[in-house]
Amino acid sequence: MNKKELTHTGWQLENSYSRLPEVFYRKITVHPVKSPKLVIFNEALAEKLGLDSAEITAEDGVAILAGNQIPEGSTPIAQAYAGHQFGNFTMLGDGRALLIGEQLTPSGKRLDIQLKGSGRTPYSRGGDGRAALRPMLREYLISEAMHGLGIPTTRSLSVVETGEMVRRETALPGAVMTRIADSHLRVGTFQYAARFGTKEDLKALADYALERHFPHVQDASHPYLALFQEVIKQQAALLAKWQLVGFIHGVMNTDNMAISGETIDYGPCAFMDSYDPKTVFSSIDVQGRYAYGNQPMIAGWNLARFAESLLPLLHDTPEEAVNMAQEELTSYVEQFQNHWLSGMRKKLGIFNEEAEDSTLVEALLNLMHQHDADYTNLFRALTFTKLQGSELFETPEFKEWRSSWQARLERQEESQEESQQLMLNNNPAIIPRNHRVEEALAAAEFQGDYSVLHRLLTVLADPYAHSAEQEAYTEPPEPTNGPYQTFCGT
Repeated sequence: MNKKELTHTGWQLENSYSRLPEVFYRKITVHPVKSPKLVIFNEALAEKLGLDSAEITAEDGVAILAGNQIPEGSTPIAQAYAGHQFGNFTMLGDGRALLIGEQLTPSGKRLDIQLKGSGRTPYSRGGDGRAALRPMLREYLISEAMHGLGIPTTRSLSVVETGEMVRRETALPGAVMTRIADSHLRVGTFQYAARFGTKEDLKALADYALERHFPHVQDASHPYLALFQEVIKQQAALLAKWQLVGFIHGVMNTDNMAISGETIDYGPCAFMDSYDPKTVFSSIDVQGRYAYGNQPMIAGWNLARFAESLLPLLHDTPEEAVNMAQEELTSYVEQFQNHWLSGMRKKLGIFNEEAEDSTLVEALLNLMHQHDADYTNLFRALTFTKLQGSELFETPEFKEWRSSWQARLERQEESQEESQQLMLNNNPAIIPRNHRVEEALAAAEFQGDYSVLHRLLTVLADPYAHSAEQEAYTEPPEPTNGPYQTFCGT
């Protein structure tokens, strides 16, 4: 392993995860690629990380981003975890990723630096450990769009072409993406500990999670119950944010749920155009398990699996441990509903609470579903009171709903201008619409033209700006012969 002193680039790495019992990871060596070429780099994120962009984008810096060498202070590891994939439990782990360490940022944060597509590990399960260019660019784009929307998410620092092809159904250009995360602790990490480790291993993992993510409850009378409570809070808030912007994760396996409350693993994800709770894009989700309308329920299911993993730490008596977990789990639905309804009030310009608000919201969503209305654009139309161009707006049912909405706004103290500003702040002008995403990815993959991707990233950086530059990106796609499909891209 080639280890050079490159601390002048700004790397300030520690390896706290490596102090956990060795059952949770394997140390690995890097697998150099043929001819790394940096194709996209997140300069604003690099600055937050304390990295020198000029040095990182130079030859030696790109060698790190490609996985050809490691920076001073790094101990590369692949993390072990398990998970329920479409309801079926399996042993997993970082099969195509390595964690080079945790960057200590100028603001005092500790963030994981992970290379995705960096080669085989002990957890590759027969795979080549590599990634194709297109899905890495897709994760870069969607994760940065989510950041712009104000949704907790892992972020992407860079994508590097490897100069090598990867074999999937066809030969595809390979790439390595650098992912930044609060951590890569997953529900599946705890499932792995509970199934394959000892109680002491599980306790060590839980203590680490508390110290890293929830230090404010470390000294609680029952810290492991407090850990469960905090993760429930994080997931309830996160899922509400997904639903409010029409985001569909596509593969909500337990190994894809980060206990930090960040969105992680952008595989077959996409954003909904026309409102339909049954919307699903993933080519492998043939039963619609992870459809838009099912996401809150699936998050609850995943939390139940997290609870099962924690049972040995909750109480020495199994029955009592189950009772404690079930009692906490029942709060998830109420927490999610409160976050979601609060967000919907904001999208409709409502500041206070009334008992019938949920009825008002559900009535609107039902009308949108019946008339195949565009989810994002309908809330934009309400924001600017430009109610033309959709058959929905001409129906008696919508006119009745609008009268009820206007009456609701008049019952609050805030002015019409204040309500509109609230709506402007909570109804994005744009989302990464699927046809625009595919347009940008195709230009990059097939033509080597990254200008389309850069323009899309620019307008998505502040989706609440409602600028003239964003207007062209608000148009829904033209009708097609079949539904839009996404793929895991492994």
